[in-house]
Amino acid sequence: MIIAPYTREQARMLSPLQLAYIGDSVHAMLVRQHLLQKNMNVKQMHLKSVQAVRAVSQAKTMDAILPLLSEEEISIVKRGRNAHAHHGSPKGATVSEYASATGLEALLGFLYLIDDMERIEFLLPYLMPED
Repeated sequence: MIIAPYTREQARMLSPLQLAYIGDSVHAMLVRQHLLQKNMNVKQMHLKSVQAVRAVSQAKTMDAILPLLSEEEISIVKRGRNAHAHHGSPKGATVSEYASATGLEALLGFLYLIDDMERIEFLLPYLMPED
């Protein structure tokens, strides 16, 4: 991490939408980095990354990792899931899927900000697009 990490308390004080804002970028970066290791052209990588970070895919990922999460992580996910963005859900996703995706993004944002890369690495296989 280039910027000094937040303490757990500092990260918890951020709104769930702030955590999701960071987590969205973290997820996209991890997926793009993963795709660089594949033998794909830029267009193929873009299409795969868009598919992996869309709300429907993130909601499925959230369902898969939920049993693996700690109480603290579940609390962060619930805060993200219950946050209300001032816009509707994206095209192709239900309100429930969008809420679940926001919960995943909030979790990733939290873990990134506290510099818990070990935990992100543990979750990494679930975050990647299918080959």
